[in-house]
Amino acid sequence: MLQPLVRRSKNMKCLLTQFSPFKFSNFNYPNQTPKPNLLLPSPTGFWSWSSTINRREYCSSSITGVKSMASAKIVNDPDSVSYLNQREAAEIDEILMGPLGFSVDQLMELAGLSVATSIAGVYKPAEHSRVLALCGPGNNGGDGLVAARHLHHFGYKPFICYPKRTAKALYNGLVTQLESLSIPFLSVEDLPVDFSSSFDIVVDAIFGFSFHGSPRPPFDDLIQRLVALGNAKQKNQKPPVIVSVDIPSGWHVEEGDLSGEGITPDMLVSLTAPKLCANKFSGPHHFLGGRFVPPTIAEKFKLHLPAYSGTSMCVRIGKPPRVDISALRENYISPVLSKDQAETDPFVQFQKWFDDAMAAGLKEPNAMALSTTGKDGKPSSRMVLLKGLEKDSFVWYTNYGSQKARQLSENPQAALLFYWDGLNRQVRIEGPVEKVSDEESEEYFHSRPRGSQMGAIVSKQSTVIPGREFLYQQQKELEARYSDGSVIPKPKYWGGYRLKPELFEFWQGQPSRLHDRLRYTPEDVEGKRVWKIDTLSP
Repeated sequence: MLQPLVRRSKNMKCLLTQFSPFKFSNFNYPNQTPKPNLLLPSPTGFWSWSSTINRREYCSSSITGVKSMASAKIVNDPDSVSYLNQREAAEIDEILMGPLGFSVDQLMELAGLSVATSIAGVYKPAEHSRVLALCGPGNNGGDGLVAARHLHHFGYKPFICYPKRTAKALYNGLVTQLESLSIPFLSVEDLPVDFSSSFDIVVDAIFGFSFHGSPRPPFDDLIQRLVALGNAKQKNQKPPVIVSVDIPSGWHVEEGDLSGEGITPDMLVSLTAPKLCANKFSGPHHFLGGRFVPPTIAEKFKLHLPAYSGTSMCVRIGKPPRVDISALRENYISPVLSKDQAETDPFVQFQKWFDDAMAAGLKEPNAMALSTTGKDGKPSSRMVLLKGLEKDSFVWYTNYGSQKARQLSENPQAALLFYWDGLNRQVRIEGPVEKVSDEESEEYFHSRPRGSQMGAIVSKQSTVIPGREFLYQQQKELEARYSDGSVIPKPKYWGGYRLKPELFEFWQGQPSRLHDRLRYTPEDVEGKRVWKIDTLSP
């Protein structure tokens, strides 16, 4: 039996904010006091019409995450982002590990996650799967170990070089976790002289901002191998990309690459706020990791930090590099979709794929592009939300005075398109459209939150208005009118539509653009309506 569609709630409490996203900076000697380094804090619930929670989720997709940054000023101009000198970075560490009471493992876990998510946001595992994490003896190395674990779960193939292990329970535990995932540990002697043929990404997690002096063996040699990768780029070769954690190893924390012959990373993931040396970073990808700034620190150091998007654990600083749009490609890797594997009923096949999208945690899997044309033959498209999947139709709701409604009154035919990026899938559906009964519209209207009910009354969809204040004023008047909790009447100009499919096409992305396409069309067999399935060329 087909499952009823459910409505998304965007007000679920973010469990991640119960933890404090911080990072512990690198320390390199047994008698050195560990000092923490601040990170910044980083949806989907579907509800049935009876408001029964139907999904597991962790974070709200609202912008309330930005509010959790307390008094840190949110800025969008990369030139106005705060940069810390070494004294300020060390002082922030002392505050975090003192009165604010954060633990090393907590900070390191969130730092490593921030690094991993920054990498995953730019370098996809299909093209950059082999990752070498060069880990130093302190907390910067611990960040690299944690990042490697997360990258493994993200679909990458990490390798670890950790030549000077820290003999503490925290680090021993990280090593055990990685070994349990069968992630290889390589000695310096096992590493190839040239990383280019063996790895796609090299994570520089050797030294953090507290390091000073000259690197000692074997890290001096490892840094020189990273320098050699930069030299290869200057010769138009394609070596692995270098991702530095907080500080490119060997750089001065404030003045950068003093010799001019140091590491030239492709990505820098700053933690807390960028250090002054990040001003000298010239690579294409600069990210700020984590997302938690306590008010006292934000005020004391006058931090200006970029806003995070949604539930992201990292945010880009500066503009992304300009790219050749024609060169943007994705080589899909997916399970095969064939006629003998597909359901004979396209509604059952759709429900199966919809359930997969729900299980994968994709954002708004019920979002669909609705395309309509009027009598002038000019098509228009917009995104709407599917609100009902019945045995023979797809249902959504809208304003009957909108452009799409006017076009449907002139030409009651439409096309729907669902696109589930995370699964490399899309579904096209075409067919005639009719209005649902007023009783159905009434029932659904009153299942919505009261704010949404008022919004449907306030919005005369597609009409020209003076501005948002016009909407706010009408909303305030309605709130006052129905402040006693009385029933809000459904406006006559609001209701649902039902599309009855005459065509389904299921698309599954495959390598080299040889995608799978199955088309379902109805036909009459001995007086019974059945669905014919055809395989289409990509």
